[in-house]
Amino acid sequence: MSDLRVTPLNALHKELGAKMVPFAGYEMPVQYPLGVMKEHLHCRAEAGLFDVSHMGQVIIRASGGYEAAAAAFEALAPVNAQGLAEGRQRYAMFTNAAGGIEDDLMIANRGDHMFVVVNAACKDADIARMKAGLPDCEVTEVTDRGLLALQGPKAESALAGLVPGVADMKFMDIAVLPSDWGELWLSRSGYTGEDGFEISVPAAQTEALTRALLALDTVAPIGLGARDSLRLESGLCLYGHDIDSGTTPVEAGLNWAIQKVRRTGGTRAGGFPGADTILAQLEDGPARRRIGLLPEGRAPMREGVELYASAEGGDSIGHVTSGAFGPTLGGPMSMGYVTVGFAEDGMTIYGEVRGKRLPATITAMPFVPANVKR
Repeated sequence: MSDLRVTPLNALHKELGAKMVPFAGYEMPVQYPLGVMKEHLHCRAEAGLFDVSHMGQVIIRASGGYEAAAAAFEALAPVNAQGLAEGRQRYAMFTNAAGGIEDDLMIANRGDHMFVVVNAACKDADIARMKAGLPDCEVTEVTDRGLLALQGPKAESALAGLVPGVADMKFMDIAVLPSDWGELWLSRSGYTGEDGFEISVPAAQTEALTRALLALDTVAPIGLGARDSLRLESGLCLYGHDIDSGTTPVEAGLNWAIQKVRRTGGTRAGGFPGADTILAQLEDGPARRRIGLLPEGRAPMREGVELYASAEGGDSIGHVTSGAFGPTLGGPMSMGYVTVGFAEDGMTIYGEVRGKRLPATITAMPFVPANVKR
């Protein structure tokens, strides 16, 4: 793994006994001695700390301030960036000419500029896309800061003891707060379905802040394994699996992320890559949809499993894109895509696992209700 990039916490992960794996070009912890199951349950019950420093942090500046940067950004993404209030964050996505999703990301209004967090595997392409597509803006990758995610029902009490002021934040609020570890850029968000924070910290202070958090009884380190089962229980897409360049936001059920102002009849309708396809699907519906599945029994139906309408015969109606055992759910769960005629909640369809078709029930997501501070 010598050719992989590392985060500021690489040595600490190894000190803590983490099993390290390649992920998105980085050497990352997949689990710690606690194990994936216990890590998952600890995050649901108390507070889990994730190293997400591999993700891309980007600042976009324009001579006209945030408003000018947001207006330019809307040419790349089907979201209402201009309507985002100062001190707030919003889920967004980059789309391509066919309407497919090139990445999903978070954008924030930092008053005089935009702050963007993108996925690690797409980081280089995203930055190139922004530099090419925003010629009148200054697009700068932040390379001197780490990024942590503190998630779980006790995340607020844990962080508030170290950084006064965080308790006043609500879901999707952002703030810049002083601390013993330098200036912290915070958002009250995450990708587990739990309450929590994402914390951008000066790189040189990342390990010290991590140690301070892990010294608290309620906080435990969590690896990629539990991160995946937590986001799947919460019905959240993983880029490169559940959404990709060949999947539109409407097929993925991300209609909620495309605000009315960018839709047909809105004051800034269209104007983003793939608008014709995406707007038509919003009006008329797509040919396939993302669904949640609860397989019978205890075995998960994992990525790549073909789905069928009946126990025998017939053509495939779709496939699974993510599947795992849900520790909080207490059973297996999957998500995937099927043609719209087979996308009704409560319907039984069949996944072909090792040559046998096994039943699964289509169900609404999230599998485990969200627990965030509104």
